[in-house]
Amino acid sequence: MSPRSFRYAGVSAATALMLAGCSLAPDYQRPAAPVAQQYPDLQQAAAGAAREGTQSAAAATPQVAHTADLGWRQFFRDPRLQALIGIALENNRDMRIAVQNVLAAQAQYGIQAGARLPTIGLQGSSTITSSSQSVRRANGASTRMSRSLQAGVGISSFELDFFGRIKNLTKAAYEQYLATQEAQRTVQISLIGEVAQAYFNLRSAEQQADLLRKTMQSRQSTYDLVQSTFNNGVASALDVAQAKAQLDASRADLQATLRAQSQARNALQLVLGEPIPADLPAGAVFGRDQMLSAVPIGLPSDLLERRPDIMQAEHNLKAADANIGAARAQFFPNISITALLGLASPALSGLFQAGNGMWSFSPTITQPLFAGGSLAGNLDLAKANQKIAVAQYEKAIQTAFREVADALAGEATYSSQLDALRSEQTESQRALDLAQIRYKSGVDSFLQVQTAAVNLYAVQSSFLQAGLDSLVNRVNLYKALGGGWLENSGAPAAAAAQAPAGQAGGAPATAAPQKTSAS
Repeated sequence: MSPRSFRYAGVSAATALMLAGCSLAPDYQRPAAPVAQQYPDLQQAAAGAAREGTQSAAAATPQVAHTADLGWRQFFRDPRLQALIGIALENNRDMRIAVQNVLAAQAQYGIQAGARLPTIGLQGSSTITSSSQSVRRANGASTRMSRSLQAGVGISSFELDFFGRIKNLTKAAYEQYLATQEAQRTVQISLIGEVAQAYFNLRSAEQQADLLRKTMQSRQSTYDLVQSTFNNGVASALDVAQAKAQLDASRADLQATLRAQSQARNALQLVLGEPIPADLPAGAVFGRDQMLSAVPIGLPSDLLERRPDIMQAEHNLKAADANIGAARAQFFPNISITALLGLASPALSGLFQAGNGMWSFSPTITQPLFAGGSLAGNLDLAKANQKIAVAQYEKAIQTAFREVADALAGEATYSSQLDALRSEQTESQRALDLAQIRYKSGVDSFLQVQTAAVNLYAVQSSFLQAGLDSLVNRVNLYKALGGGWLENSGAPAAAAAQAPAGQAGGAPATAAPQKTSAS
């Protein structure tokens, strides 16, 4: 080879290495968070907790700086609820689907990553050619039929990724895999919230049924008293009818509550994925002590690194950037090689004899000149998808901010609301007692007793509903801050179960669900 040829070969090799180290994907820059720097009602929520006499977040969770790092076993203190959550994580079908989606994304990443390496395998071929007399005469061949057999180890059409097309496709598959991991965590957080809400709905329905049974007993006693006074000629038929109507109304409400109780049990059974076991631990007293009294709130910027659905949207955005690089690479030459090292012979009997060694090396380069606009269309599509991914990422941040803000508004107001309802319930009971005394004394009609009884029951029902809403609101705050995918407080949520950032060529970590026990 001449010195000039050596020089050209060196320039070509250097150019190839330079291009192989380049990427045509845009440099990733995280979009600015389109939300305020601080949550509204944060101070009011802290004041509400103080009125309740609960601990501060620092006192309640001294070793956890972020709610996302707070395990659900530490947040939920009810042993029965903990057991139910463990059962749901094992058996819920949505959770199983999420796990399989992660495994599918992991397999897809492995398939795409394999395209960066050559496919090497055993190859064998046989060629039989029939030539015309003129061709045989020109080539000096003596026979019309010619045979050729080849066997060896070969590389089949391996693309040299000088412009990063395969590299970017692999990067996109890797980011999709990470996004699916975050989607699994989102499913788990939602599932834990659903179990808690279904459990609280069932407990609330049981409390409501107990209240109605007591109300029925009270109204039955009142009805018996009015009926007795009517039989003695003191009460009127109107008083009897009003007392009977009250008693019937409580009976109807009890049946509606029993129906709601059965439906709440069915909803809980659905999220569990199996019948509710009979050997569950005893439940804690129904109230806010079933959960941790306070959780660390942090700043809105913390959600970017702690909430799985936001991290999922960011991985999808990075995948969209990589797809732009792959689309741009299609405008440049495609270089591929095919090679074979082995044996060749005109007859099978002599294929493995000495002196039949052969090799072939076939590089191919293809430069697109006209593709009917498909290449430009692919690039435009990739850019449009990237803009969609940006909007979806920003929307995920806005949704998370709103969910946290709504939950904080609840924490700021439920305490005062429950205090007011508690006081109203005391005064309504006192009003009913006075109305009954005045009715027995003949001062007032039975209408006053009826009105006071109806008011007391309405206040008691409102108190139970507000208590249920306050429990669900605290669960929603825990979920909104990214809590729920860790079983026990420990490793930071953003770092657990993830492959090192930027190592798209490495083997991804397996995203197995956390196994829990129902005991």
